[in-house]
Amino acid sequence: MIIARTAGRFRLYDVAERHISAGLAFCEGIDFDVFRYYLLSWQAKLRLAAGRWDEAARIAGICLGEPCPFARIHALVALGLVRARRGDPDPWTPLDEALELAQPRRELQWIAPVAIARAEAAWLEGRNDAVIAATDTAFEFSLSKNSPYTTGLAYWRWRAGLQTEVPATRADPYALEMAGEWEQAARSWAVIGCPYESALALADAGDEPGLRRALAELQRLGARPAAGIVTRRLHERGVRGVPRGPSRETRHNPASLTAREIEVLALVAEGLRNSDVAARLFVSQKTVDHHVSAILRKLDVRTRGEASAEAARLGLTSPR
Repeated sequence: MIIARTAGRFRLYDVAERHISAGLAFCEGIDFDVFRYYLLSWQAKLRLAAGRWDEAARIAGICLGEPCPFARIHALVALGLVRARRGDPDPWTPLDEALELAQPRRELQWIAPVAIARAEAAWLEGRNDAVIAATDTAFEFSLSKNSPYTTGLAYWRWRAGLQTEVPATRADPYALEMAGEWEQAARSWAVIGCPYESALALADAGDEPGLRRALAELQRLGARPAAGIVTRRLHERGVRGVPRGPSRETRHNPASLTAREIEVLALVAEGLRNSDVAARLFVSQKTVDHHVSAILRKLDVRTRGEASAEAARLGLTSPR
């Protein structure tokens, strides 16, 4: 558990994932629920970092259904950030509860992640004063302890317009962004496995190609507030023909499938082969192949059978 937590804090996500999986397997079937839910809460944060937000919310929900205070703060942060990043309703209820639980503990391992999450949510809403207020106490506390959380806290204060000198390694992607090295920061985030943060770094590049790349990735993730920020920056530069992103119908299904992909998935769930689906929809088999590949990726499954099961769980193949 300690290895998983430490690896997660230092963004060694592959290491954290391995130890979380091993820990969950060990806890299976024995009375180690406190450790199990704590590991699950970290798994939710890893899924958040990887851009797998539906899964992050689902795992966080499992943790919040059980009376495990150690897991609850992490789960509340993960759920609140999923909602904030997607522009879903009510990100502040979980983030407010996380703050209430973290403050009495007086430890940076609880206070700093909550402050960083609340700062991001406020920034996405365009409330820079709230960003600064959310991080004031934690930032001073972190500076006094020479904590690794200092750079992350400083980053959101910088995004809110404050220029703060922070002792940080240039290898930290947050430090790279604050130094104006957008491309290198974006590459660093991508290598770590954080597509959302990589897109945010590109959004500060200031040139049209970088902004377009950022917008495409944010739209793929379903990050509507951040995509809106990038779209406005493109419009301010006089750029026309800015992609509008997924349609309303696509955004409002749990896996961000298009209407055609849902149609294809329903036929796959009936047991039809790609050639049969193509004949039924009057399209080429190659087109169906592309749709099926996209469906497997969006549902995060490997086989058609797993896709059918996941679709049934999400209610995507229910009669309309």
